[in-house]
Amino acid sequence: MITIHGKPMTLVNSALAPFTGTVEEHLQAKKKTMAWSILEAHNIGENKGENFSIRFDAMASHDITYVGIIQTARASGLKSFPVPYVMTNCHNSLCAVGGTINEDDHAFGLSAAKKYGGEYVPSHLAVIHQYMRERYAGGRRMILASDSHTRYGAYGTLAIGEGGPELVKQLLSRPYELSAPRIVAIELVGTPKSGVGPQDIALSLIGATFKNGFLKNTILEFVGSGIANLSMDFRNGIDVMTTETACLSSVWTTDEVVRSELRRFGREDAFAAIQPDAGAVYDDAITLDLSKVKPTIALPFHPSNTFTIDNFLANAADILRSIEKEALKQWGITSSLTSLVSGKTVRVNQGVVAGCSGGLAQNLRAMKSILGGKSIGADDFTLSVYPASQPMMLELTRDGTLADLMTSGATIRSAFCGPCFGAGDVPFSGGFSVRHTTRNFPNREGSKPANNQTAYVALMDARSIAATAAYGGVLTSAEGYEGFAEPASSSTFDSSPYSARVYNGINKPDPQAELRFGPNITDWPEIPTLPEDLTITVTSAIYDPVTTTDELIPSGDASSYRSNPMKLAEMTLSRKDPEYVSRCKALGFGSVVCAIKPGDGSAREQAASCQRVLGGVANIAVEYATKRYRSNLINWGMLPFTLESLASDHPEVGDTYEIASVRSLLLSGAEDFPAIWCHQGVKKQVILKLPSLSVEDRDIIAAGCLMNYYAGK
Repeated sequence: MITIHGKPMTLVNSALAPFTGTVEEHLQAKKKTMAWSILEAHNIGENKGENFSIRFDAMASHDITYVGIIQTARASGLKSFPVPYVMTNCHNSLCAVGGTINEDDHAFGLSAAKKYGGEYVPSHLAVIHQYMRERYAGGRRMILASDSHTRYGAYGTLAIGEGGPELVKQLLSRPYELSAPRIVAIELVGTPKSGVGPQDIALSLIGATFKNGFLKNTILEFVGSGIANLSMDFRNGIDVMTTETACLSSVWTTDEVVRSELRRFGREDAFAAIQPDAGAVYDDAITLDLSKVKPTIALPFHPSNTFTIDNFLANAADILRSIEKEALKQWGITSSLTSLVSGKTVRVNQGVVAGCSGGLAQNLRAMKSILGGKSIGADDFTLSVYPASQPMMLELTRDGTLADLMTSGATIRSAFCGPCFGAGDVPFSGGFSVRHTTRNFPNREGSKPANNQTAYVALMDARSIAATAAYGGVLTSAEGYEGFAEPASSSTFDSSPYSARVYNGINKPDPQAELRFGPNITDWPEIPTLPEDLTITVTSAIYDPVTTTDELIPSGDASSYRSNPMKLAEMTLSRKDPEYVSRCKALGFGSVVCAIKPGDGSAREQAASCQRVLGGVANIAVEYATKRYRSNLINWGMLPFTLESLASDHPEVGDTYEIASVRSLLLSGAEDFPAIWCHQGVKKQVILKLPSLSVEDRDIIAAGCLMNYYAGK
């Protein structure tokens, strides 16, 4: 099904073949890729070929991130938005019980769009990525957004998800710096079987590549004859999930299917025919045979924990028992997932189809076809459906899709990203939820692992979720489902909901407009500069193979305080290491988190900024899971050290590292930082590494954070 070639490959007559040229020929032919040509067209720097200084065509943020971004840019001298900036309200659309926290943030966002010249999309109209697909994606464009699932590659757009400070740089007319990335071809061949959906294809790719780090920080270039056999919804559904491979971005060849989609949106002028040039060479390549993909499930606690549904059902008791053991190890929680197994069947308690990956029109029409009006039953199984935008909901209302799903017992919700990060449809304690959403990290279903309470999420395609619903919650593969035929793609698009409600102030700033603040919106506290000599104290030590941003700063309920840096910081590592905050407060300044591979997952800058406002000055890791988390550390003035021996030496809470002349070494361009590690009263010299920092990165860290750096200018 999936072949990882493991060597440079070239395109010969639109098919992959081994590349046998020299290193220099490889570097020159790499410039014939789609990704390279788009990067080069957006490069405003002088150093062509090695590094790119990118100016994006547009940017987007949602309501977990835009307040902090605007507050940071405002403190750094923002006068107006120099690039189209879209603010959607799809993450914290639900008001906090007993307060107005979310709506205060939304009022701030609208006032900022008026003052600085932005675009504001009110709550429930669209999830961020569907809105950008419908209104901004296009051929040879580049879009930056403060959400990790920023992927519009199927339209020929190179889109990147980063932490807020990278958007701040663009708002201050500073470029996005990128070293020449690895570019990997994803060759698609064949045609998907009936009942196989985009999530099945995406999970198969994630399962084959995440754990080995094969695609980390790469740009994926989708090519091959199989693309012609995929609708736009299929392409988008695969593309948005590439984030879970840990790649940086993606781009696809474009064709008449893409042109037709942009014409449907009233934006045919955004189409560009994009193909790699003949002889393009890739750093590596994967061939994925769509005809061999089977319905797939990603079990807790990561999208890469994949099994075909058939294999899972054949070994369900053993597989679920391993998840129970992991829950016990992580949180001391005993669970009874194996009680869901009866012979070769597994019963689940909830189905959810939502967001930028699941809530697409073709997925929902496929669900209607499979359910066929059949009741999901009156037991504990529930089914929730969230169309990804109001125009899409309007279309599915008019053609009867939503009416039929409601007749079967599904509940229809507005456009909302909540089920993707733990703010909607929380199952009962011990419940098992199957979801066509983006992630199934711990607590992404919204539960807190306390008092022996938790719930579990598995990722599946909408088609198999519908088949499961048709059997009242008995987990069922959609492959070969009787009477099912893949529905046609959308043919109409009515933008009236946007025309009626979206505030479009692009290029129309009003300097006299007042920002509207709420009681929970506060400025950043004063951030200290980096001293000459530094002693750092370990306040948390995590030795899991990977540490997610959700573990560093929880999603869901913690997001209510996203606009109040100090209140949000109180929740730092609250589920992974509950004593972390009190240790940092007792120390005051100089804390460090040690972790093997931190930063997988969300682009939320709070994973770094919360450590910083508690006095954090560094992370020490064997490696960083993503570029965006390392960039967040840098932009918040934290030293992203690496230490290979961390994996075996295991520093403990309370250990210290004394680093003399750290500021001078940093500003001199040093990559090796001699340190004295004090462990259980014994001192040992180690070398902390700080590779691949630009001059500006070093200046930002020395200044204490991005705000200080720009204020100093």
